[in-house]
Amino acid sequence: MDDESWFAEFVAERADALLRYGYVLSGNPHDAADLTQEALIRLHRAWPRVRRKQDPESYTRVIMARLHISVWRLRRREQLAWDPPEESYVDAPPSDGEHGLWRALEGLPRKQRVVLVLRYYEQLTDAEIARVLGISQGTVRSHASLGLGKLRAVVARSASANGRSS
Repeated sequence: MDDESWFAEFVAERADALLRYGYVLSGNPHDAADLTQEALIRLHRAWPRVRRKQDPESYTRVIMARLHISVWRLRRREQLAWDPPEESYVDAPPSDGEHGLWRALEGLPRKQRVVLVLRYYEQLTDAEIARVLGISQGTVRSHASLGLGKLRAVVARSASANGRSS
């Protein structure tokens, strides 16, 4: 039997069980179907290797769990509402000082900037930031410290430049 036939047989036998597993993960039949479909697509790409070396169903379940976590991370702060808010909300435009700070923040290396935004703008803890970024808490603190040091230097230079020009 060739690989395609083995894969088709596996899907025919285990698709319902995988769909139920997707439902247990997501709690939603539509998300469960999406998880199952995406996991089977990824399994198909790795099928020759997986079939020979491991249990295909457990491999697929790991794929589904990782996909669900990935989707959950993207959605975890987003709560969709069916009704629009009754009052409009207008974000206050940044002050002149804040413009400078945002420009300085843009100049930081990507990881330092992300850590500082997650810490101070999103108000996440170091542990939450570490989980979101997939790094250790020590690395989070290191990036935060380096980023804050660079921001302080930029703000100090800006303040001394403004003080000399007056």
